[in-house]
Amino acid sequence: MVEIGIKGREEAVVLPEYTAKHIGSGTVLVLATPMMIALMERTCRLSVKPYLEEGQETVGTHVNVSHDSATPVGMKVWSESEVIDVDRRKITFKVAVYDDAGLVGQGTHERFIIDEKKFGDKVEAKKNQ
Repeated sequence: MVEIGIKGREEAVVLPEYTAKHIGSGTVLVLATPMMIALMERTCRLSVKPYLEEGQETVGTHVNVSHDSATPVGMKVWSESEVIDVDRRKITFKVAVYDDAGLVGQGTHERFIIDEKKFGDKVEAKKNQ
């Protein structure tokens, strides 16, 4: 059961393919905002995975973050998450990313608990609409 207070932490090294220039969200060789958000989402997902029932997963539904500091290629970053609210299947997290110089970005992220099979069936059915 997912409860308030569950925390997560994931690390990564900024690779060239994680940069704004590489993914097209900018022209500079720094951690791209979409990649920072992906790290935040992965941290949240993995933090609650052990508390889900078999066949369940979470999907991201809302992100509200700021990207406050640039991180160059080769530098380590880490994401920290904490569950701050649980409303039935909706989980709200406080998220932050850091590098050795300090805060990189912060905000909130929402995920919903889904049944993987039902969700997959619904997505497949969408193709036939």
